[in-house]
Amino acid sequence: MSVAQRIVVECRPGIGHSVRRSLEDPFVPALRSCGSAAELKRVHARIVHRSLSRSNFLAAKMIDACDRCGDLGYASLLFGNVGDPNVFLYNAMLRAYARNSAYGLAVGVYRKMLEDERVSPDKFTFPFLIKSCGGLASEDLGTQAHAHVWKFGPAGHLVTGNSLVDMYTKFGNLDGAYKVFDDMPQRDAVSWNSLVAGHVRLGQMTRARELFDEMPCKTVVSWTTVISGYSRVGGYVDALEIFRQMQTFGVEPDEISIVSVLPACAHLGALEVGKWIHMYADKHRLLHRTCICNALMEMYAKCGCIEQASRLFNEMNERDVISWSTMICSLANHGKANEAIELFQAMRRARVDPNGVTFLGILSACAHAGLVDEGLELFCAMKRDYELEPDIEHYGCLIDLLGRSGCLDQALNVVQTMPIKPDSKIWGSLLSSCRTHGNLEMAVAAMEHLVELEPDFAGNYVLLANLYADLGKSEGVSRMRKLMRSRNLKKPPGGSSIEVDNMVLEFVSDDNSKPFSGDAYRMIELLESERSQIIQRIRAGVA
Repeated sequence: MSVAQRIVVECRPGIGHSVRRSLEDPFVPALRSCGSAAELKRVHARIVHRSLSRSNFLAAKMIDACDRCGDLGYASLLFGNVGDPNVFLYNAMLRAYARNSAYGLAVGVYRKMLEDERVSPDKFTFPFLIKSCGGLASEDLGTQAHAHVWKFGPAGHLVTGNSLVDMYTKFGNLDGAYKVFDDMPQRDAVSWNSLVAGHVRLGQMTRARELFDEMPCKTVVSWTTVISGYSRVGGYVDALEIFRQMQTFGVEPDEISIVSVLPACAHLGALEVGKWIHMYADKHRLLHRTCICNALMEMYAKCGCIEQASRLFNEMNERDVISWSTMICSLANHGKANEAIELFQAMRRARVDPNGVTFLGILSACAHAGLVDEGLELFCAMKRDYELEPDIEHYGCLIDLLGRSGCLDQALNVVQTMPIKPDSKIWGSLLSSCRTHGNLEMAVAAMEHLVELEPDFAGNYVLLANLYADLGKSEGVSRMRKLMRSRNLKKPPGGSSIEVDNMVLEFVSDDNSKPFSGDAYRMIELLESERSQIIQRIRAGVA
């Protein structure tokens, strides 16, 4: 910039703005294309050379570049270098902090804006301020921000209204969210999605579904929110139903909806749906996403296709700790203990640090294979080598390992000395091991704790009664049965599910309520008839 231009800029504000903008504009494409802090600093050097470093316009653009690069420290320096920041610069700084989860700093920028008498917040200020209040989980700050919206903001601004609905749902304050929602002069899919997500977050799937069905305009986010909500509360059949409706309406699943529905396929054994999702992900080039491959692996393993899960694991270009842990746990659950242990060693060689889930899988593998010494060593390695504090599930695996191997005294010692209070699963595992190895005395001791922890669970009484029966103690069997009758306890009926024409049908024993019950019982009668005929022919042949 020449001396003459500087005089024009400083002494003639009207012309100065025009000249300044003509000097600023050439830097905009370079700032927009900055992909790293190093590139930004090179452009900044040229801006300083042109004596434009205090330009609000260019400072805001540079802060946007810092936002993309994640360099908030440099953004703060740029902001502080401008002596008279305008509202656009304040908003840029607030936006950068909010997007990078520096919520406390974002609120600090807003407070500084309020202290600056030359500027006032506008409609672009509040969405990021509200997001920051939600991120800080401070309902008090959020309420104050809402009051400032009424004071400074334009009435009926859609983005601000959506931000407030989302904020209140994150606080669990659905009354506040509905009040904002009802007062909004216009709503879009984001408004509805925020309310649905609020109910999902609280596990209120009935109301979430009602809202979802009322929505005038559903997006992939709407469908995904409901699918993930059902999966989270164990409503796997409903999750699959919504996923099928999503396809019927022509909405293409994204990676989040795929990851949300695959657990439902895994728990229900809906293998054909899972295979379709696998093909869909492959066709749309989504298999490079580690999270999708991890979910597919778990689905295949839980549906009994451990070979397919292993093949998928081996084909992955990038594996994270979840990938390794999922495969190790899958192998352990399928009785492939040695392969699980070998994979754990490979994980160590790959310099991937195991987490708590990894150790659950490998300890389970040791329990199934009866590898007591190896299991004990791995349990000790958790804290010694990886600074992982064992939780109650890890102690459960250790007790199961010792109990299955007949080391009942050692298992009882672990139960009595563990730093966490044993729960019903711990005592139940010990009781099961006592039944396996015929230790009545320890079984009765375990049962005393189980009666206190879960007095209405019939399975424990049945287990002890079976141990009495194994030992020929009919009095004990009679006593357990009388105790169950006095407490009106019944063992829950066994349940099952089957996939037919891509639909998962669930049923339990003696259940006549399903529309397919008649056909199922007729088929059972037919099979029983054929079985009887085969037995008769065999007997006739033998005779």
